[in-house]
Order: sequence, then C-alpha cells, then structure tokens
Amino acid sequence: MVRIGYFTDVRFFRLVPNFVVQFGIHGDPAVNAMWDTAAMPDDPIRSSNADGTIAFAASGANTRATQLFINTGNNARKLDGQKRFSPFGTVVEGMVVVRALNAEYGEEPNPAKAVRQGNRYLTRWFPALDYIKSATVE
Repeated sequence: MVRIGYFTDVRFFRLVPNFVVQFGIHGDPAVNAMWDTAAMPDDPIRSSNADGTIAFAASGANTRATQLFINTGNNARKLDGQKRFSPFGTVVEGMVVVRALNAEYGEEPNPAKAVRQGNRYLTRWFPALDYIKSATVE
C-alpha cells in the first residue's frame, strides 16, 4: 500500500489519548471503493498491543483492510484477547510526534462518511486533523 501511494494525504481521523491513533481511509472515495472488499484474514496474536505497536483495525473477525492504528498506551488488556488486533510493527522513532497529533475531535469523525466522501468530508468538518503527507519504503 505504501508503494502505490495509498497513504499520501491520509488523515489521522480517530485519536483517543492513551489508547489509539487511527488512520487508513483514503482521501478519494473511488480508491476506498476499490479496497472495500479487500478484507484480510486475522493473524494469530504473536505480540501484545503495547504502547507504540501498530495493528490493523477491524470491525469483526477477518475484516482487516486499509485502516490501521498505533497504540498510544498499553492496550494488552483491552485488545489482546479479541484475537483480531495482531500487532505487526512498532514505532521505533517518533512516538513524540504521534502523541502530539491533534486529538481535538477524538472519535467524532464518522468513518463511514469518510469512506464515502473522502477528504472532502474530513477537511470540511474537521479541518485541523493531522495527516500523512507521504510515505515511502526503503
């Protein structure tokens, strides 16, 4: 996804202090529609949802697609037992930046509207959301 530019101009739309920072809804509704049925099966939990780990968001079993979250607290008790939030990476530098992302809207942005309307919805109603300018793989 990084290699195809999916995360360029993607907003951090859900920020719950000491819990998670969530992102992964593309700014273009047409791109979201293409990824709508891209659900991946759940991976077994091999590590804990500790502070700084990254995992795919999911609404149920085997529903992971494009949305991810960074744990901003130790969420082992909340998430590890649910079997669908399997961390696959860790932020090794920059958690100071993650913790400084604008959390003023909390969980207010509606993910379904963001999928359907893209950045048009997010920038109109939540103009101060922080976003990923670009992402690369080296």
